[in-house]
Amino acid sequence: MRIGRTPFGIVSLVLLLAAARPTVAVEHRVEVLKERPPAELAPAIAARLGEGVRVIRGASRVICDIWLFKEWEAPADKPASGLLYPFQPGQMLGVVRFPRKASDFRNQDIAEGLYTLRYAHQPVDGAHVGTSLTRDFLLLTAADQDMELTIPDYKSMTKKSAAAAGSSHPALLSLQAPTNGEKMRIRHVEEQDWWVLGVVGARKVESRSEPQTLEIVVVGHAAE
Repeated sequence: MRIGRTPFGIVSLVLLLAAARPTVAVEHRVEVLKERPPAELAPAIAARLGEGVRVIRGASRVICDIWLFKEWEAPADKPASGLLYPFQPGQMLGVVRFPRKASDFRNQDIAEGLYTLRYAHQPVDGAHVGTSLTRDFLLLTAADQDMELTIPDYKSMTKKSAAAAGSSHPALLSLQAPTNGEKMRIRHVEEQDWWVLGVVGARKVESRSEPQTLEIVVVGHAAE
């Protein structure tokens, strides 16, 4: 098809060239966060936290700061069938801080602030079929509404997490399959345009401590 020399034709050519040009993802990186855990955390939670990780987009835009527990208790050596991680539902694994409004894995708005991270499973029901390739998630709850290390009941946990998103659905970050690699890294999944943070921590199984990697989708959303 011939594109004319009219202004409309020139605009059309520009649009065609823009559509043909591949999208280049803005790079993300991670660095060790020297800052101590926020003072507003409950002392029992703050005492469990290890070294922090900062996720940065481009030159200097901070996406989030994450502090994970120094060690996680694991009730079993291997995860249950269909799951990626061996943790107990409701178990707190750390905290995350967003310096500005962000979004969760369902593309729900999350206000700037500090949130606890609790491990959870996606329900096996008709309402969630096809919404995620994995069933392992971290639920976000406003830190001032989650001050105890004890595992809450499911209804209470999801209700508080939904309040963090101002919706009827819990606020969440997706967990991906753990992989081997550096102690702290971030990778881009081009197909979904996700940025996945990988952090190696430690899990306590009975009397022994073993390495345990968490792979968290910190930027990106589910397909629907």
